[in-house]
Amino acid sequence: MQKLSSDSIKARFSRSVISNYGRFPLVVREARGVELFDFEGRRYLDMGGGIAVNCLGHGHPELREALANQMGHLDHISNLYYFEEQVRVAEEIIQRIGIGKCFFCNSGAEANEAIIKLARKFGDPSGRYDIITTENSFHGRTLATIAATGQDKVRKGFGPLFPGFSQVPYNDLQAMSQAVTGSTIAILVEGVQGEGGLTPADADYLRGIRKLCDAHDMLFLMDGVQCGHFRTGRFQSIQGS
Repeated sequence: MQKLSSDSIKARFSRSVISNYGRFPLVVREARGVELFDFEGRRYLDMGGGIAVNCLGHGHPELREALANQMGHLDHISNLYYFEEQVRVAEEIIQRIGIGKCFFCNSGAEANEAIIKLARKFGDPSGRYDIITTENSFHGRTLATIAATGQDKVRKGFGPLFPGFSQVPYNDLQAMSQAVTGSTIAILVEGVQGEGGLTPADADYLRGIRKLCDAHDMLFLMDGVQCGHFRTGRFQSIQGS
């Protein structure tokens, strides 16, 4: 059996995995807390802690215990049945955000697809379907979410783009207001642009979008996949201090 090493793992990736991500040369063997270790025993400090909604670090004893207990009770169940754990999570989220209901899905792109579909459904009686997003935004890699994304590098090669999206400069309320037409049904923004350079939204900008949406009977859609879940000190980045 071939001895595992960083080079052997990278060679296997080259043969078997599509290179759709630009990976760092680090090959991770294991992780503890904020530390990563490669196959040669070198230790690295993990300053990310996980991508998007996963910001839990590595191997926390309470998390390990909770996962082990859950696996002994119920490891996986579909949405065809009721189970207490799912509704408990929903109640916790509602308590932190506000009155409403939760939709659970598998990825950030699927979550954004869901709110895009929600906006289309909301606008269907009036024939409105256009959604305004922002330049340098990132909303996913599905056909609809790359059309919503305000970065040419993400959309290049996948045309014609899914219709119904336009982009304006971030943090520019006047540009956003001027972009609203009779067919606009929603505005979609990130509380902090991650792929766009770690740029936070101004509080007055978000308040202005809320008023703009109320005035035109539009939906205000927040993409908190990468900037939510306590990454800004609050549960979601749209929540004030």
